Order: sequence, then C-alpha cells, then structure tokens
Amino acid sequence: MRNPKKSDAAANAKRRSSGSAPVDSEASTDGGYNAGMAVFSYIIGGIIVWSLIGWGLDYLWGTRWIVLAGALLGAAGGFYISHMHGLTSSRTKADGRHAPSAPSQDGEDNAK
Repeated sequence: MRNPKKSDAAANAKRRSSGSAPVDSEASTDGGYNAGMAVFSYIIGGIIVWSLIGWGLDYLWGTRWIVLAGALLGAAGGFYISHMHGLTSSRTKADGRHAPSAPSQDGEDNAK
C-alpha cells in the first residue's frame, strides 16, 4: 500500500523544483543570502526615503542638518524593522533552523 504522506511530500518537492536537480525544501525556504538582502534593502531603503524627507525639510526651512538626521533615522529604522522581522538573529536550533526570538512559553527568562 502507498504511503500518502510520502507521496504528497514528493509531489510538493517536484512542484517547487524549477530545474532537473532535486531541491531540498528545508534549505531552499530559509537562506542566509535572502535574509541578508532583505536587511540590506530595509536599511538602504530607510536611508534613501528619510534622507529625501530630510532634504525636503532642509529646503523648506533653510537648514542643512536635517538630511543627516533623516539618514541616521532611516538606518536605525531599517535595522529595527529587520530585527522585528527576525532577520538579524544568528541563533540556531540543533536541527539547523533559526531559533524563535519570542519569549519562552513557560514565562522563564532563558538568557545567559
């Protein structure tokens, strides 16, 4: 008799594969490169957007320092968003996947 769980997993892996080589579903869904690019995009995007806002305010108010404050605010905001999305954590579980960044369910602090 056929094992339905095994055949479903094989069918899902076959659908995800774009080439002729088999794809490991665990490795392809969570890549360090993708997380790094997301962090980079958040930080650079924040710098660009908030620098432009600061430049506009500098132009309106006749100052020269708000663009720098906007760039720093954008970098900090981009890093904060990356951290909140769990992209900046390097902790891993024993099986190689990322450890959860939420508090433990039992209410105890496991920090060392």
